[in-house]
Order: sequence, then structure tokens, then C-alpha cells
Amino acid sequence: MTTNYSPQLWLYDTTLRDGTQREGLSVSIEDKLRIAKRLDQLGIPFIEGGWPGANPKDVQFFWQLQEDPLKHSEVVAFCSTRRPNTTAAEEPMLQAILAAGTRWVTIFGKSWDLHVTAGLKTTLEENLAMIRDTIEYLRSQGRRTIYDAEHWFDGYKHNPSYALQTLETAMASGAEWLVLCDTNGGTLPHEVSQIVQTVISHLSLVSQCVAEVPSVEATGVIGQETMTMPQIGIHTHNDSEMAVANAVAAVMAGAKMVQGTINGYGERCGNANLCSLIPNLQLKLGYSCIAEDQLTQLTEASRFVSEVVNLAPDEHAPFVGRSAFAHKGGIHVSAVERNPLTYEHIQPEQVGNRRRIVISEQSGLSNVLAKARSFGIELDQLKAEAKQILQRIKDLESEGFQFEAAEASFALLMHEALGGRPKFFEVKGFQVHCDLIEGKQASNALATIKVAVDGKNILEAAEGNGPVAALDAALRKALVNFYPQIATFDLTDYKVRILNGHTGTAAKTRVLVESGNGHQRWTTVGVSTNILEASYQAVVEGLEYGLLLHSQAAAAVKASS
Repeated sequence: MTTNYSPQLWLYDTTLRDGTQREGLSVSIEDKLRIAKRLDQLGIPFIEGGWPGANPKDVQFFWQLQEDPLKHSEVVAFCSTRRPNTTAAEEPMLQAILAAGTRWVTIFGKSWDLHVTAGLKTTLEENLAMIRDTIEYLRSQGRRTIYDAEHWFDGYKHNPSYALQTLETAMASGAEWLVLCDTNGGTLPHEVSQIVQTVISHLSLVSQCVAEVPSVEATGVIGQETMTMPQIGIHTHNDSEMAVANAVAAVMAGAKMVQGTINGYGERCGNANLCSLIPNLQLKLGYSCIAEDQLTQLTEASRFVSEVVNLAPDEHAPFVGRSAFAHKGGIHVSAVERNPLTYEHIQPEQVGNRRRIVISEQSGLSNVLAKARSFGIELDQLKAEAKQILQRIKDLESEGFQFEAAEASFALLMHEALGGRPKFFEVKGFQVHCDLIEGKQASNALATIKVAVDGKNILEAAEGNGPVAALDAALRKALVNFYPQIATFDLTDYKVRILNGHTGTAAKTRVLVESGNGHQRWTTVGVSTNILEASYQAVVEGLEYGLLLHSQAAAAVKASS
């Protein structure tokens, strides 16, 4: 769709809060920070970080972002309205919200009278007071507010008059956004469209009726000067496989904010998938969501988040899946090679993906060139080397390697293909011995490793609380006298994924190891049917890449002096 004007939509990502409620998904503080920074790069305006005060992890997350703020996005704290029969000023959970230090706060409240009387066990009038008191208190503390109307569509269907009263109350209290939530995920697109239109018409009429009410300066009444039409948002769940469709329907009916998660992660069946919503809204309907160059990062961001949360990417996901633009043999391949429009609804590069023709040796070469440039390596004039790298990637991916979230391993692969991979050390062999003590949960591990550095063989041993920890300790012990900077390297994360579980204990394992030096972080990957072998590969490459970074930094300092 081509237009002279692209209406602005505001994206609101809740991967770090709603997304983490997915069964089987768990993230550390470091994971949350990495995802938040990746979403910041992607240009997401609002990033919901969690519920500070609900758990220590979320408290620490917001504290760390105060020390190292995001560059572009607004991080948002999330909380419920105050409890019944209290005051917002005395509510401990709201104090934790204020301590999080965010400019924006999302408050959710009850829209469905059933939840008020059966869930909160309070009156409908008190629920309205809870909404009013909470928003007004946060505004008095200098916070801007987004009101999430929980179970909005179900509440409206059962008692439209009361559901609308909850929105009127939030509007009168000064909420700048009113977000309609299909919390149970059971609403259909035609219902969403009709109800959103009704809400916008109703609230517009209400705001017009009070347009001439004196301002707060004249009356001293908080809220009357803010009785203007707030913006409407949409928050949908996927229990009926309608989350994306419902969000699109709401936008076309007038909603200006879209809430969702990367890859559609979320409780039960998930949330609206931003990786599908963004390109549909921007490329198909002409809305402005993120910059074009940020849109080309969408596929990489999707895969990055899936690796960080340790869930296998959906290879067949629309737009960002590895198979989204894959063509295999026959008429399809022939047609696509003549004109990609024959079997592709958009250009894959628009979302950072690529066309994959299985029989073509050229498939993906442009991606290798682009990725090499991101590491400061120009391969455009080195076509033979680029093809060698591409073929090596294909060979390794067929074995189970994935480089989306293991860029350090990819960089080492490129240096090796170009003949510039430094040989800091060579591991000659290692052994790991574990003692399992019956009746006790703890186990001790002893690793012995033989390493060659500058022609010298070093034999070292170290203990750890597990085989990988012992192996890492032994390797560092053997190398630290030659490379003192290794003492500053930390193994910050360790993830294991079983690739072909149907083979039982013979399954192939992929290991991702994240390392850091206090200033930078990098991730390496190993794959093997032996989990220790896979771990060894990733740990060794983690140290090797850290030494490479150190040597490059030292060379840059020397060149500038």
C-alpha cells in the first residue's frame, strides 16, 4: 500500500512480562536486559519490563536500567490498581512502582463485573474508586499512565454499561492510553472491530460533553482538566488463533497502540505476535510502526529472543521463520528465479529474512557479506572466500549449529576462512570425572586438561560443582599465566537444547555459552551427541573470542599512540 502519509502506530512490547508467563519459559535478569536492549535497537516505543515488587528479579531489572538506561524506548512498569478498601498512597506495591523510576506506568483494572464481585469480592463502586485513586495518585507523583482494561471484551459483552464506566473513570483520572484487553482470547475479529468503534464513539461523546468544564486551576478538582479523549490501544491473546487478526481489526477500527510479544510468547496459547503484526501493519496497511532499517532487523530480533529464552525458533513462522521464503524444487523454484513475486508476498529482505532455494549455491551469500561487514570485514571483493564461508555455514547448520545468537562463533568462522584466526592455544585433550554421592543432591567434578601454548604443553586440573564448571576452571588455570586477561572473563550464561529428542539418550545437543569481560558480552555455540563435547566447543571458543577482542583492542591502542 503506497500513501503520502503513514499514520503512526505505537508498539508496546510485553515479552518481558506477559511473554514470560508462557509455560516452560524462564529468563534471568541478564536475559531480560539483553532482550530489552535488543528491542530498544528495534525501535519499540514502549517496553514493559515487569511488575516491580512482585519478585526480586523484576526489582533488580529496573534498578539496572536506571544505571544503564535504554537509548530510545520507554521502559514501563506494570502493576494492578490498589486493593479494595485501602488508599493508593498507603499501597506498598505502588511504592515499589515509584521506586522503579519509570516515566510511564501501566495499571490494569477490572472491566468485567464478574471479576469484581467474584474475584476481588468487592462492590462495583469500589472497583471504580480503585481505578480512580490509583491513576490519580500516580499522576500526583509525576507518572504518566496507561490503563489496561483487563477482560475488557468479555466484560463489555456481559455488562456494557459498567465496562464503559470503568473506561470513563480511567479517562477522567488522567490516563493517557486506554488499552482494551481480550484477556481470555476468545473474541473474534468482527466483534473486536464493532466494540472498538463503539468505545471510541462513546468516549468521544463523553469528552465533548465535558469539554467546557473549568480547568483544575479554577476548580481544584483533579481529573476534570484531563477529561479529554485518550488514545485507544489493543491487547489480544491467541486462545482462538485470532490474536494477530484481532489486533489488526482493532487498528483498522481506530486503535493507535498495539501490544504484543516477540514470537507471540505468552500464557496459555500466547499473545499477539509482533513479528507478524509489524510487517502486516506497516507493509500491507501503510501504518508507521518502526523505521525501515529497523524493520530489516525483525528476523534477527525474533531469532535472538528465541535463543535467549532457550526455545527453538518456529522455522515456519510467517515473515521471520527460516522457511517463510524457502522454495524447494519444481515449478516454484523455476518461477521464483524468474520473478520472486510469483511465490512471495513481500521481499524477504524487508523484514531481514532471505529467500532460500534449496538447490542454489548462491542462496544466502548476500547475508554473509552483510554480516561480515558488521564485524568490519569486507568480503565483497573476496567472492571465493565468501562462498567458502557460506558453504561452511550450511554444513554446520545441517549438523545443528545456529549462529543467530552466537555471533562470536560466526566471527571466528570468518577469520578462519580468511586465514586470520589467531592460534592462542591448542587443547590436546581433557578428561572429566564426576563423583555422585548417594543420598545427596550435590556432586563434585574434577577436570584434567592438556593445553599447548607457544609450543609448551601444560597439564592442569581443577574442581567444579559440575563437569562444565570444572572444565572451564581447568582451562582458565592452564592459560591464565600466558594470558592474564582471562582472569577478567566470566562465563555468564549456559544453555542446553536437545535437537532430536526422539533418539533418546543418543540425541544431539546444542550448547550456547555467553561470556563477558565487564565491558562486552559474546556468545559461542557447540554441537555434539556428547554434551561435554558440545560444552567444550562453546567454552573454548568463548575464551578464544575474548582473547581476540583483547588483541584487537590492544592493536587499536598501539596504532593510535
